[in-house]
Amino acid sequence: MAELEGLEFGKSDFVLLDEVNMEQFMENLQLRFEKGRIYTFIGEVVVSVNPYKQMDIYGKVAIEAYRGRELYENPPHLYAVADAAYKAMKRRAKDTCIVISGESGAGKTEASKYIMQYIAAITNPNQREEVESVKNVLLKSNCVLEAFGNAKTNRNDNSSRFGKYMDINFNFNGDPTGGHINNYLLEKSRVVQQHAGERNFHSFYQLLRGGTDDMLSNLHLQRNPEAYVYSKEGASVITVGHAEEDAMKVIGFTSEEISSIYKIIATILLLGNLEFECDGEIVQLPGAGSVSHVAELTGTEPETVSKALLYRTVATGGGEVIEKGHNKLEACFGRDAFAKALYERLFAWIVGRINTVIEVKNYNPALHGKNTVIGVLDIYGFEIFDNNSFEQFCINYCNEKLQQLFIELILQQEQEEYHREGITWQHIEYFNNQIIVDLVEQLHKGIISILDEACLTVGKVTDTVCLETMNTKLGQHPHFTSRKHCPTDKTMDFQRHFRIRHYAGDVTYSIEGFLDKNKDPLFQDFKRLMYNSADPVLKEMWPDGQLSITEVTKRPLTAATLFKNSIIALVENLACKEPYYVRCIKPNDVKSPVLFDDARCRHQVAYLGLLENVRVRRAGFAYRQPYARFLQRYKMTCEYTWPNHLMDTDREAVEAIVTQHGFEGDVAYGHTKLFVRTPRSLFTLEQERAALIPILVLFLQKVWRGALARMRCRRMRAIYAIMGCYKRYKVKSHFFEVERRFASVRSMADYGKSVEWPTPPKVFCMRLTRLTHVSFRWRARRIIKNIPPSDMLEVRAKVAAMEALRGERPDWGFGRAWERDYLANPKDCPQSSSNFMRASKDLKSKDQYSQILFSGSVRMLNWFNNTKDRGLVITDKHIYKLEPKKYKVHKKIPLDSVTGLSVTSDTDQVVALHTATQDDFLVYLQRGELCPNQDRIGELVGTLCDHFKRVSVTHTSACFLHVRSRFWPLRLRNFFF
Repeated sequence: MAELEGLEFGKSDFVLLDEVNMEQFMENLQLRFEKGRIYTFIGEVVVSVNPYKQMDIYGKVAIEAYRGRELYENPPHLYAVADAAYKAMKRRAKDTCIVISGESGAGKTEASKYIMQYIAAITNPNQREEVESVKNVLLKSNCVLEAFGNAKTNRNDNSSRFGKYMDINFNFNGDPTGGHINNYLLEKSRVVQQHAGERNFHSFYQLLRGGTDDMLSNLHLQRNPEAYVYSKEGASVITVGHAEEDAMKVIGFTSEEISSIYKIIATILLLGNLEFECDGEIVQLPGAGSVSHVAELTGTEPETVSKALLYRTVATGGGEVIEKGHNKLEACFGRDAFAKALYERLFAWIVGRINTVIEVKNYNPALHGKNTVIGVLDIYGFEIFDNNSFEQFCINYCNEKLQQLFIELILQQEQEEYHREGITWQHIEYFNNQIIVDLVEQLHKGIISILDEACLTVGKVTDTVCLETMNTKLGQHPHFTSRKHCPTDKTMDFQRHFRIRHYAGDVTYSIEGFLDKNKDPLFQDFKRLMYNSADPVLKEMWPDGQLSITEVTKRPLTAATLFKNSIIALVENLACKEPYYVRCIKPNDVKSPVLFDDARCRHQVAYLGLLENVRVRRAGFAYRQPYARFLQRYKMTCEYTWPNHLMDTDREAVEAIVTQHGFEGDVAYGHTKLFVRTPRSLFTLEQERAALIPILVLFLQKVWRGALARMRCRRMRAIYAIMGCYKRYKVKSHFFEVERRFASVRSMADYGKSVEWPTPPKVFCMRLTRLTHVSFRWRARRIIKNIPPSDMLEVRAKVAAMEALRGERPDWGFGRAWERDYLANPKDCPQSSSNFMRASKDLKSKDQYSQILFSGSVRMLNWFNNTKDRGLVITDKHIYKLEPKKYKVHKKIPLDSVTGLSVTSDTDQVVALHTATQDDFLVYLQRGELCPNQDRIGELVGTLCDHFKRVSVTHTSACFLHVRSRFWPLRLRNFFF
């Protein structure tokens, strides 16, 4: 790690100092501060020096440099400890916490903000909307809490005047799912009074300087903070924004809630300007305008506001209620107490409102996995002022508790662990401040117990009487003194001051106001006034106002006891987590980025126990881990332990890993743990592990993908087997259904033509056409089988005509018997049939044709547009045009010269015969006496088509439709042979 930065920047870890003493520690700290290196490690503790300037070390580049890295891979930084806490939480599913400590102005608040920003930046890589919403609320909550809980002090321009501990909840993926904020001891006395050069809370000035004119007008406020008693101190140099309103909207505050918050702040400012006048023994409010404004802003009546400010309602022992008027001092005290209580409850309500938004909702460990936590503690630092009161006493007690936790976790527990594990160890002396903690919180003897007894004592008990009790009970304590026990110390006054020797130095406290601040009195009239407000937000803040004046309740706990209980709970909460520390140091008191006050820093290093921390860390070991856990993490780096070792114990397996890497001189073996002295050995193991992880991951991926592929293959085979069985079942069931439906078709009159085919499966749809075609052919064969052979010629001709004329002519004579030779039929031609019989015999003997295909009377149109009656005879060799009476041959055409014929699509009997010699002729078939409405076109077409189909393979009966609109008014059907 020392190689990460050049020697000109000093040692980046105080453990690497040549000698561990205060001089070398301060030289290294000052050198790094002057070189702009504000962070330095003490093992896993980060020492941070406030630079008092903006530094370009917190951007995205820095975040990526520290993301996922081990603590010692990069130079010291807040991001390093934040990443270490996050990784420990995610890897081991263990709660962690980051404790940020130091005195006021040392940079604790800024450190906590950078840690929060880093955690937000490295989580939720998939940019899930619900996680981003939680992150935004967590980040924006800092802005709101700073506005209402921070103030400018003489030591710090943005001093946290309250303690804050934030738990951030993470799911098993390491993404934030919510959180919870605890606030401790808001310095509410700052609302009504500030030290010279200090200011009130930021929220007052942000409202007055950042609010719009309309807003201020509605709140009855002026833009000048100097116009108000509570905000006039230091108001001339205030420069603030108005960003907390946008942050509240992001968090989820409604417009009505934000308006109520501003009304409460305006109410407090107006209360501070109320003045009381005495008219004899009666106290009055001279100006009614301010009271009416307060009543309007709080949703109450002006009369009730005046009454609460000027009178106190008291219940007597007999249940009688009387009103007791205040004197001027009591009225001012009640007004200020009311203003402080308003702001304190407003702040607590804001924290509670934020918690309702960010708390983890609908969490089920069985569904969402283990919920882990990272805690971030940003609490007030140790304070020593010229006049230290009850607030400083509580703050310094809190720091004593945190220092005790640090001692127990870092120093005491570490040394006890070495002794418990049997590791050779030289004991390091350190100051244990448990004696100071007992001085403050011990039951019946501690300062808090003495204060509580004084507050509970009946009668007039003053601060001075309380100090006398402390002198009596604590006079022999080595860390307590007063002027009574040290008469020569003129820095303290009799009956006023006492001094506690804290771990961070001696602090002199003024006892004045201790009892009143501990009692934290507020008249019940104010509580009832606020509870009866028309503003729902105000009403929610004062639930105790619903109690009747005659109702007897248990005496509430004092402020000191409440604070002590909350701090004890905080320390217990931190103690059950794995801690990471950021120790903040303030380089000077003038906020200079170049001045390093050696004496000031030396004092902080001493009381923070940093030198003892270095000695313990240097004398001890940087890393320790149970054998089983160490083996689990690093067993892949040794051939004897991967994937599982065959040795007797885990310790022997760990020894094999250490021996293979040559670290024997840098480790010690405890009873249950391995101790590694230097970070370099651990870093080497981590590097080798990081190099092996991709190889192991690829191997595991290969094995797992192969297993998945085999499972997928078996699943697909099973699916295909099921699909095959199912398809066969569907086909078989279809055939069974067909067989069932068509079982009796042989005995049906229509041979199953009326039977409906069942719906086939999809795989059988294409084969259904073939099956139905086979069925049709079978049915046709069954029908034809019953036709006598003498009728087959007519049937064949009709089939040919049907194929040629289907859909073209409405009627083509398929329903009657076809005579073919109509000229020889006496019924059709009774007068000329005998003549035709004689003529046909002569033609047959002459031309040697086998049969007459068709004959009939026709009417022909010649080239001169004259019509003539003729006889048309078509034999298997020629076509004859005959005279109508004696049937002499007028024209003879070879049948094989005919290339086609054309007919119309209407019911007329017009036929055009086409020949190869272009000697076409048009005839009109005449109906004989056999049936005057006969259609003989179909008979002619069918006879010719059937003849050409049978006698020659060189001629086909393929038919094509042609429209001859140029010559004929009707659409013609053309047949080409």
